[in-house]
Amino acid sequence: MIGIFKQKTPGNIFVLFIAGILLKLPVFFHPHIPVAEPKDGPLFRGILHFFDGAGKTSPVIYPLIAYLLLYTQALSLNKVINDNRMMQRQTFLPAMSYLLVTSLVPEWNYFSAPLFVNSILVFVLAGLFKTQNMQQAKGTIFNVGLGIGIASFIFFPTVVFMIWAIFALMLMRPFRINEWLLCILGMTAPYYFYPVYLFLTDQFNLQKILPYIDISLPRFRQSAWIAASSLLMCLPFILGAYYVQDNLRRVLIQVRKGWSLILLYLLAAILVPFLNSGESFENWVIAAIPLASFHACAYLYPPRKIIPLILFWAVIAFIVVYQASVVPW
Repeated sequence: MIGIFKQKTPGNIFVLFIAGILLKLPVFFHPHIPVAEPKDGPLFRGILHFFDGAGKTSPVIYPLIAYLLLYTQALSLNKVINDNRMMQRQTFLPAMSYLLVTSLVPEWNYFSAPLFVNSILVFVLAGLFKTQNMQQAKGTIFNVGLGIGIASFIFFPTVVFMIWAIFALMLMRPFRINEWLLCILGMTAPYYFYPVYLFLTDQFNLQKILPYIDISLPRFRQSAWIAASSLLMCLPFILGAYYVQDNLRRVLIQVRKGWSLILLYLLAAILVPFLNSGESFENWVIAAIPLASFHACAYLYPPRKIIPLILFWAVIAFIVVYQASVVPW
């Protein structure tokens, strides 16, 4: 399978789709019906309300939407990595890695606000990559800020990515105060128009405007399965990070900045669960995008091909056993 996804051929789009369905099959047999939580933003509550009628009669619609989100996110991440030549060759390994990583934790396959936000954050990541090669990037920078603002309106803890965006601009472009202000304007735009909408529709209420904020340590549901899942996330990440570091001296400065941007993304994603935390692992799915980027390098760069093969089949075996033992069918 690694050899198949190392090739960038159009047929791999279909192979990836089928492989993803097989990996996430139990989710379709036992659909998870999402429920709005205090940490979810008003926009996601509106999305849940929109699907409420169809979800009651056909609950399978939720895993279907979740899988389509995961699949399109995998392809989008793959395009970002390939378009910016972040690896030595163009492959489908980032997309494969994303579907593998998100299969290690059952909650990462549920239709949720953090999963929905991942689609926006991939778009933001692609926009930030574009800015380093643009003379006039004001429109793109505003869109980056607007994307993060909308993301925080869907899932408020992603507000930490506002800080990430500022650091990203510092990394990718020379300092220009007007670009920073434009990015901040985009971030705050949803928080301006929403109160206006509430006022015009006679629904203005401070409780609707002020977000739910609770900063605390994440509460983990401890088990041997979670420990093994964490191990299978960390090992390929460490191996991939080693090979990225080893290849940095032979790549262009743009690629070095790109990997620094992805690493900053991971640091921001790790902070998200500390804001409005809960016992579920849904909040952590935002870290799947940078993790998959480094995992892809772990499958591509090792000179001894037995190492990626062992990693790959160990992950597959764990997913199958985990699903058979824990996830209800």
